[in-house]
Amino acid sequence: MFNPESPPEITASRWLNSDQKLSLKHYRGKVIVVVVFQMLCQGSLKAGLPQAMRLRRVFDEKEVAVIGLHTAFETPEKQSIEELEKFLDHSGIDMPVAYDKPLGTGMPATMLAYQLQGTPALMIFDRQGRVRRHYLGAVDDLRIGAEVMAMLTEDKNSAREVSLAVERKLHAALIDPEADEHDHVHGPGCNHDHGQGNGPDNGQEAPKAKKNPAHGKPGHVHGPGCKH
Repeated sequence: MFNPESPPEITASRWLNSDQKLSLKHYRGKVIVVVVFQMLCQGSLKAGLPQAMRLRRVFDEKEVAVIGLHTAFETPEKQSIEELEKFLDHSGIDMPVAYDKPLGTGMPATMLAYQLQGTPALMIFDRQGRVRRHYLGAVDDLRIGAEVMAMLTEDKNSAREVSLAVERKLHAALIDPEADEHDHVHGPGCNHDHGQGNGPDNGQEAPKAKKNPAHGKPGHVHGPGCKH
């Protein structure tokens, strides 16, 4: 069962745009933004990846680590490590990117471990390594920026009460983005059920974006069983 208080490590076949093997532990003490994408997902191309590059330009990498997780659950034969490397070079995407380890059939290892439901997705880890945000689909830059900034105010050794106070302030200040199935807030003490029934391995199709925007628009979410 996935536990946002103690999330699993990223399982990568290879790290690109890095001369060393990286890990979440490597970035501990920073706020970490993980952008989950596929190189053939139009929502990732139009929303997730451009947002990641904007975040890298705005925040000092000494305080905020922005990394990519390429999880090829759709047509993996067209999204090999070699093709991803060419794509990143051609697109000018210079953030470190983990190529999610395939498991033969079904979902890749990290996608399965985190029960991710599709792409684009985004996770924010606090300085203590906890998953505080998990969004599925496009998210407004201002919201992500505000949440990252709030977590930056916490020290890596802050007491739990500090994080709870930050969450209360965020809840009071930010308008809930329709409180639908496309986002879930993992705060300290989160009681959300992360059992197998919520994961991508249960054969369910990922939720569709509100108003069912057409494939190719940022609002479209690629999930297992996507029929586009």
